[in-house]
Amino acid sequence: MSIVGARPQFVKLAPIATACAQAEVEHVIVHTGQHYDPMLSEVFFQDLEIPRPDVHLNVGSASHGVQTGRMLAELEPVIGESQPDWVLVYGDTNSTLAGALAAVKIHQRVAHLEAGLRSFNRDMPEEINRVLTDHAADLLLAPTQVAMRHLAEEGLEGRSVLVGDVMTDVLFTIRDRVQSGQIANPLPAELGLAASEYALATIHRAENTDDPSRLEAVVAALADLPFPVVLLAHPRLLAKAEAAGVNLARGAIHLHEPLAYPQLVAAALQARHIVTDSGGLQKEAFLLRVPATTVRPQTEWVETVELGWNQLAEPASLVQAATRPLPEPTSATPYGTGTAAHEAVKVLVERAAQG
Repeated sequence: MSIVGARPQFVKLAPIATACAQAEVEHVIVHTGQHYDPMLSEVFFQDLEIPRPDVHLNVGSASHGVQTGRMLAELEPVIGESQPDWVLVYGDTNSTLAGALAAVKIHQRVAHLEAGLRSFNRDMPEEINRVLTDHAADLLLAPTQVAMRHLAEEGLEGRSVLVGDVMTDVLFTIRDRVQSGQIANPLPAELGLAASEYALATIHRAENTDDPSRLEAVVAALADLPFPVVLLAHPRLLAKAEAAGVNLARGAIHLHEPLAYPQLVAAALQARHIVTDSGGLQKEAFLLRVPATTVRPQTEWVETVELGWNQLAEPASLVQAATRPLPEPTSATPYGTGTAAHEAVKVLVERAAQG
């Protein structure tokens, strides 16, 4: 049983669903409804050819406590009735933590995909979700050697297996379709921008949007960049900007609604730079070899920084970071080569057979 609810999880679900089908594994998909905007939810299932969810809880948006509590209440009977061999949770969202807690409390085995990531910033709710889920889970499917080291340092080595990063699997599949002409980048035609002329930006995390003065500083820095910036405006960003009286459409910024994942990959692949606070997009930029600036003080994807393709920045240093020289080319593959989903399903099947 897979429990998902947010955009990054839908993307990770795609190769897992394919690997389960190929291995003839019965796979129940539960959608919590954490992301309620169609562009952030249903469209992903269509574009990535993921089977429709077997259960949709329609939890919707709320504060962390209310949303997680609703999920716990709704998930417990679903898991209890299904009695799966494994409850698989993904990443670091409220859906991740709720799925893990609901399952482990009724003695159902939990596997955590993308285990062991650490930003070491406990102000991020995602960091709390990661740590608690790892310590609750029975099996930790780690994406990188760095993640394996973190788990070992926390006494979890015996539950940990290195499988690689499933995001690499799906991203490479979409990238190949873009490069073969099957998927088009919509931004040049819609905004009159040439490929490689623009930067692509996403800003949505609470630490950048909840404080009006910080949100203003981030937007002002984007507006001051010396090239066009396509800001994919997440519903959270629009709501927070309106409430704070922050004008998003100014200077270098071209506002655009969020893109479906295949079109996002196409747009990222043709961008000159990516500015984001997203965990997923900063890593996707590295995998596509597009330089990135991450508007956060820490990152869980430390390899992107160590290899020079990602730079952490505060609003005051954002312009300098986003206009830095191109990094040195690299052939490093810290996130695997595109086989992580098959490895993860193989481990789950083997462990289920062992009882």
